[in-house]
Amino acid sequence: MPDPVYDVIRAGSAQAPTRLLLAHGAGAGMDHDFLTRLSTLLAGSELEVIRFNFPYMSKRAQDGKRRPPDRQPVLLAHWRAMVAEFAHPRLFIAGKSMGGRMAAEIADDVNAAGLFVLGYPFHPPAKPDAWRGEILKQIKTPTLLLQGERDSFGSRLELADFPFSACVDVQWLQDGDHSFKPRKASGRTEPENLAQAAAHIKCFIEAQAQEAALGAALQGVNDEN
Repeated sequence: MPDPVYDVIRAGSAQAPTRLLLAHGAGAGMDHDFLTRLSTLLAGSELEVIRFNFPYMSKRAQDGKRRPPDRQPVLLAHWRAMVAEFAHPRLFIAGKSMGGRMAAEIADDVNAAGLFVLGYPFHPPAKPDAWRGEILKQIKTPTLLLQGERDSFGSRLELADFPFSACVDVQWLQDGDHSFKPRKASGRTEPENLAQAAAHIKCFIEAQAQEAALGAALQGVNDEN
């Protein structure tokens, strides 16, 4: 059987010390403007960003027919396959909305260096009582949740009392919607929020690198004693 061919877009150096796998949301693929701009802000000599399509989106790209997202077992299996295919000593996983929700489900199992969730869909906009996100109450992987303050899938007000795991760092994008876009009246711009999101991600990666280095140094001292 031939090896599978994955639908990906790579940016940054393949020799970078850190790699980020980035999944799309339910309605748009890896070439969506949001993911393209974010990748441009992040990728470089220190970080390689690999965007990928889930199977249903790859099929849509081939024939132009709109399809609903694959069922969760298929999405999770594809995420695991991507982690295996693009394994790296310092592999972070990330996703927009649905892609981030699926990444959260596997993060602990695949020993990811960290997780970035870009707008977690805590509930459908028309169903504020249909809550999900239990994984974020118990996750052990260092996690950065970037959420728009007025996200219709889970706003800052709605999440005020949400019992996040101690491993989850929540950063709010000012007046942002589900794609971090603010209203004109806010005085904030979409590029500013996206740049802030990228800055948060870079700082988080650097903090995890420093923590890992400190842990390795302490382990070395212990081994000598």
